[in-house]
Amino acid sequence: MSPATRSQPARSAPSPWIALILLCAAQFMVVLDASIVNVALPSIGEALDFSQSNLSWVVNAYVLVFGGFLLLGGRLADLLGRRRVFITGLLIFSAASLAGGLATNETQLIVARAVQGLGGALFSPAALSIITATFREGSDRNKALGAWGAVAGSGGAVGVLLGGVLTDLVGWEWVFWVNVPIGVLVAALAMRIVPESRASEMHRSFDLPGAISVTAGLSILVYALVDADSAGWGSAQTIVLLAVAAALLSAFVGIERRSAAPLVPERLVKLGSVRGSNAVGLLVGASLFSMFFFVSLYMQQVLGFSPLKTGLSYVPLAVTIILSAGLASQIVTRTGFKPVLMVGTLLIAAGLLWFSRISVDGSFASDVLGPSLLAAVGLGFSFVPTTIGAVSGVGRDDAGVASGLINASQQIGGALGLAVLATLANGRTDDLIAGGGSDPKTALTEGFQVAFLGGAGFALLGFLLAATMISSSDSRRYSEDPEAAPAAA
Repeated sequence: MSPATRSQPARSAPSPWIALILLCAAQFMVVLDASIVNVALPSIGEALDFSQSNLSWVVNAYVLVFGGFLLLGGRLADLLGRRRVFITGLLIFSAASLAGGLATNETQLIVARAVQGLGGALFSPAALSIITATFREGSDRNKALGAWGAVAGSGGAVGVLLGGVLTDLVGWEWVFWVNVPIGVLVAALAMRIVPESRASEMHRSFDLPGAISVTAGLSILVYALVDADSAGWGSAQTIVLLAVAAALLSAFVGIERRSAAPLVPERLVKLGSVRGSNAVGLLVGASLFSMFFFVSLYMQQVLGFSPLKTGLSYVPLAVTIILSAGLASQIVTRTGFKPVLMVGTLLIAAGLLWFSRISVDGSFASDVLGPSLLAAVGLGFSFVPTTIGAVSGVGRDDAGVASGLINASQQIGGALGLAVLATLANGRTDDLIAGGGSDPKTALTEGFQVAFLGGAGFALLGFLLAATMISSSDSRRYSEDPEAAPAAA
């Protein structure tokens, strides 16, 4: 088979929509796993005798490796075969999930979580790049990415629900073991249903120095962010790590400019829609990933909800995300992705501003339901156009790296947002408790209020970047003629 033939979309596949279901199931699993563990953390800490300082690394180990290896995973998918990397990542993820449930001490579990992150960093961008290579730009791809956005957006909410159910009913081990049958089944079916594709032969060389510098730089950056709250933002550790990450990422930019086969091709960087969508994706991740965290804490620590009740409280939010993502994909086809993205970021900001009015004697109906539904619509209206814009005009040879780039932007944005907002919330709570004028619940609530205001600020900045960095003419051309999607800034 010629290189040109291999790089064409797999329109002859028996059923691309069935392949899409498999790809979305895999993505749902990786997003789910980022949140499903949160509700189980107290049970895990008690069962494996975790110290309080190490317990957070059950989450951080996954985030660190996943965020650091996404760009490399996307490029490997382009060069080695997207289906091959997708299946390999799934099997690594499933094996690590099995090991996590079997862990008998904290070291085994943290290592298993890190390996899970590696598997996710391989199959997540591979799955998105398969969608890009399979569905042509236009209505079909918008529908496919609408389903993808619904899965990506609702996975966090469903993870909290499922984590509460499994932990309460069958034990914490099942928050890991639930991945094993799903991952193995999807990998087996993918061999028969998902078409193979890769970059053309002329682009098969690999930029090893670029891969090492960007993976190390992103990993150190994510580590510095997730550990900044405990180490201190002004500590020598945080400052040195941020400086090392900046140096490595600057070196990566220099390497890419001189490389004959760069990890991130210059033609991709020149696409205005790609640059703008990744910038907005980082800020959407910063605002929304932390929202799930603080809303869960508010319901359990202030309103007194059990883990199961907390999980069930996310059902309306998850359903709304799914419905709004489907609607967003249809609107994008008619109007282009920029207007939908701008509306989405404004709705997120409005929802978080509403959340900033939570009260210590509040309730789910008065303080959580309304703002969560508004933010859910904003999430659906943001994730879908962000993903479409991030792969719009991208050649099929670069689908994997473009997919890894938007995933990395959202993941690093989530780590950055949580680190910054947790510092703000903890600082406000500590000040109130030290002053002696507030009880613990009131102090916690006011800390959460500050965090939600900060998240709203991230969303508003995302709106401004969407308005200024993404070309309106490019967005309109996309809706009028998807085959003429933006080719340059």
